[in-house]
Amino acid sequence: MSTSVITPGYQALHAHSAWLDLSARGKIRVLGEDRARLLHAMTTNHVQQLKPGEGCYAFFLNAQGRILGDVNLFCFEDHFLLDTEPETRHKLFEHLDRYIIADDVILVDETDRIATIAIEGPEAAATLNTLCPLVPEIPYSTTNRGERTIARVDLTGADGFFIFTSTGDKPRVIHDLERAGAAPATLEEATIVRLENGRPRYGEEITERFLVQETGQLEAVSFNKGCYLGQEIVERVRSRAQIHRILRRLEIDSSEAPPAGTKFEGGEIVSAILSPALGKVVAMAYVRTSNSEPGTDLTVAGAPARVT
Repeated sequence: MSTSVITPGYQALHAHSAWLDLSARGKIRVLGEDRARLLHAMTTNHVQQLKPGEGCYAFFLNAQGRILGDVNLFCFEDHFLLDTEPETRHKLFEHLDRYIIADDVILVDETDRIATIAIEGPEAAATLNTLCPLVPEIPYSTTNRGERTIARVDLTGADGFFIFTSTGDKPRVIHDLERAGAAPATLEEATIVRLENGRPRYGEEITERFLVQETGQLEAVSFNKGCYLGQEIVERVRSRAQIHRILRRLEIDSSEAPPAGTKFEGGEIVSAILSPALGKVVAMAYVRTSNSEPGTDLTVAGAPARVT
């Protein structure tokens, strides 16, 4: 969005509640007796301690410690559900499948059979409560309401939920949410709010270029679990404190968003957009750790900027 127009969907994400169609996100069901053991050995977080109804955020790494993708990982009675970006759906499926040798694990790509509708914004919980009381309160936890599974996760960094349901039920979910007061929002509107909130997305602000600690998303990592693919690099970086850059949110006093890849003294822009609410540019950038403290003043593309 190139101008600072406050659209209805953007306003709903900021002040009320809005629904987003995220059905293109990848959904991989993991079944079999060895499913927890395999996922525990393949991801950065502690999967084996999860109980049905619980979940976590996690990275998949390669042997060099580079990030192949991220997932919202949900534990159910007889399977795990991996929710990932549309771009990493096939890559992560093939990555996992490559490591199934003698394991009792079955992978099923459910992307085309499971719809994902998000409801986000400061009134998201209140809106959803009118449809199904007792929504999940703990991050990454889930509850089931008939064929619908509600997860406490969000896309924009505001409060929110994902609703997983059948593709046939999707129109009814949208109808129910709109009847409860939620407005439709576009992915473009959600991207502005996401960057305003400093929420990174794999494929944009997080890629294989970066190490886990550089992303700042340490909720994705358990430092107390056993071995997993890429752990040696993560532990080496942790023990030696060997990071020289870290992902940070910036505000830039400009109406022109610098393109991704813009270098400045002490860092590099990876995403930037004009915020209608702030009247200035918000950006995500990898900055030198010496410049990463909130309030640090910078200059980006000739304009004053600061770490927030």
